[in-house]
Amino acid sequence: MKNNTKFDDEELKNRIDLAAAYHLADIYGFSDIIWNHITCKTSAQKNTFLINKFGLRYDEITASNLLEIDLDGNIISGEGKINYTGFVIHGAIHKFRKDLNCIMHSHSRAGLAISCLKNGLEILIQDSAMFYKRISYHDWQGMSTSVEECKSISKDLGNNQTMILRNHGLLTAGETIGETFMLMYYLDRACKVQLDLLQTNKDIIKPSDNLLEFAATQYDDPRYKLGEHEWPALKRMLKKNNSIYDQ
Repeated sequence: MKNNTKFDDEELKNRIDLAAAYHLADIYGFSDIIWNHITCKTSAQKNTFLINKFGLRYDEITASNLLEIDLDGNIISGEGKINYTGFVIHGAIHKFRKDLNCIMHSHSRAGLAISCLKNGLEILIQDSAMFYKRISYHDWQGMSTSVEECKSISKDLGNNQTMILRNHGLLTAGETIGETFMLMYYLDRACKVQLDLLQTNKDIIKPSDNLLEFAATQYDDPRYKLGEHEWPALKRMLKKNNSIYDQ
């Protein structure tokens, strides 16, 4: 990345990884032309977070054109405007969940479909066991343009890291950008599989509650920290594809 002297090492790394997340989101079907957002805290030394400049496609986002905003939605550094709904959806979570450094919101097709089902996501496969009794729901309140909704979004998320925004889409949050991205990857895939199964009109094998709880706790094993091993592999894929995100 050129002209990076104005960023310390931590912020520079976060900017590069966040830009990478946008490019990967575009590849995996989590982008929506110029809409939606992925954000991360700027650095441990700042009470601000990074967000995409409104009007750019996900594949146009780079480390240097990300905007830095404060917890009131004011632009601190960078040129351009933000989509205010990004601040509404992400702002309160960044403010009240100090353990979460990255937040991702998507309108993926499968996520939208599951968000409209009354019973929401059903935990049916191994890869969705991590969400068993660990996923929140937030009722749709129209376009997310009210600061008041910030509080309800944060409250509804509670202590979880994943949330389905009813009639709206998906949200994941993590300690790292890699963890957040992988949570979205598995959450979206769980939605796709559920829709696939519903179309078969066949009896579905549903794991017991005891088995699902056991499986969910297995994901807490530090040897399998979500994103730790996948993230470097995903960035190598971007390099192989000559994706321009670290400028």
